[in-house]
Amino acid sequence: MKLNNRQQAILRAVIDDYIETAEPVGSKNLVSRHAFPVSSATVRNEMAELEEQGYLEQKHTSAGRVPSDKGYRAYVDNLLRASELTPAEEEQIRSYLSECIDEVSDLIRRASTVLSDQTGYTSLVLTPQLRRSQLKQLKMMMIEPGRALVVVVLEAGVVKDRLVRIPSMIDSSQLMQIANAIEDSLTGMKLDDITLVTVTSAGRKTELPDSLLNQVLYEAYVAIKQADNLEVYMEGAHKMLSYPEFQNIDKAKDYYNTLSRDGIIAGYMNELSEERRQEKIAADAEFEALDEQFERAEILDDKEHSASSQAAKKQPAYMVRIGQEIALEGFSDCSLVTTSYRIGDTVVGNMGVIGPRRMEYGKVFSNISYIKTALDAEIRKIASVRAESEDQH
Repeated sequence: MKLNNRQQAILRAVIDDYIETAEPVGSKNLVSRHAFPVSSATVRNEMAELEEQGYLEQKHTSAGRVPSDKGYRAYVDNLLRASELTPAEEEQIRSYLSECIDEVSDLIRRASTVLSDQTGYTSLVLTPQLRRSQLKQLKMMMIEPGRALVVVVLEAGVVKDRLVRIPSMIDSSQLMQIANAIEDSLTGMKLDDITLVTVTSAGRKTELPDSLLNQVLYEAYVAIKQADNLEVYMEGAHKMLSYPEFQNIDKAKDYYNTLSRDGIIAGYMNELSEERRQEKIAADAEFEALDEQFERAEILDDKEHSASSQAAKKQPAYMVRIGQEIALEGFSDCSLVTTSYRIGDTVVGNMGVIGPRRMEYGKVFSNISYIKTALDAEIRKIASVRAESEDQH
C-alpha cells in the first residue's frame, strides 16, 4: 500500500463517511467532521492524488468523491478499525443457536437467520458438503402402501429424508428388514464410497425376492447419495432494496435474478468453500515444512520458532470479495464476506453476508466471526450427543 499516513487517514475518513451517508464526500465536510489539522485545500489535493492512484472516484466534477473497489480493498485489508460485539450480543447469538436444536440442518437455518438479523444484510449459509461424512443410520418407514420415508443420518447429527415409491406389496416389517441390512453393512462408510453395488449387496443379505428388493434398494441408494446435495439457506434477501445502490430497477433486477437461482449461488459458495479448504491444506503444509526446517537447522529459539510456525498456520477468519471480484452477474455494487464452518476438524460448508460495497465491514466481520465460532461449537455438541446416544445403544 503506497500511501503516506495522511493519505491513509483521509481514505479511511472518506470511506467511513460514505458508508454512513451514501453521499459523495467533499473536502470541506471531511475537514469539519474529522478535524484534520490541515486546510480543506490540502485535503482536496490529497483526495485528487488518491483518485489518481485509483482509490477514489468522482462521478461528476462538481460532486465529492466515492471509494473505488481498490479503495475498499485498502480499507478492508489495512485501514479498518476493529469492532467487537458486546457481551449481550454474544449471549443473544449463543442463546438463539442453542435453543432446542438437535439437527445440523435446523442449526444452519438458525445461523442464517441470526447472521442476517445481526448485520442487516442478506445472509447465505451453504449446507455441509458431506461426501466425506460417514453414514450413521438408515431408517425406512412405511407411510402407506407404495410409499415410504427414507431417513439418512450422517455424522455430527446431519439428517436428510426423502419420500420414495416402493412396491405396493411390501410390508413394514420387510421394509425394516431391508433398512437394517443396509445399515448393518454400510454404517461407518463415507458417502463417497457408497455405491449402488454396495447397497445392493447389503440388501440381498435379507434373501427377499428381487421383486421386492430392487426398487427399494435403488431408492435407498438415491436417498443416501442425495444427502450430499448442496443447498443454500438465505435470509434477508429483501433488505438490499432499502439501500440507495439498489433503487435503480434494472440494477436490482439483475441482482435478484442471480440471487434467486439457487444452483448458481450454491455453486459459487461451494467454490469459495473449496478454495478455503485448499488454503488450509496449503497453510498446514507450510507449517509442517517450517517445523522440519527449524528442527534441522536448530537456529531459532523456542519463542521465535513458535511465532513463525503460528504465522504460517494461521488463516484469516473470513474472506472478502468486493465489487468486480465477485464472479456473479448483478453483484458489481456488492461485497461478499464469507467464512467456513466445520464438522470436527473438517471444513464442510461456507456462510456469508452480501451487502452493498459500503457495508459496515467492522460490524459484519465481528458478527460473522462470532457466529461461525458459535456454530462450530453447537455442531460439536450435536455430534457429542449423537455419539453418546449410539454408545448407549
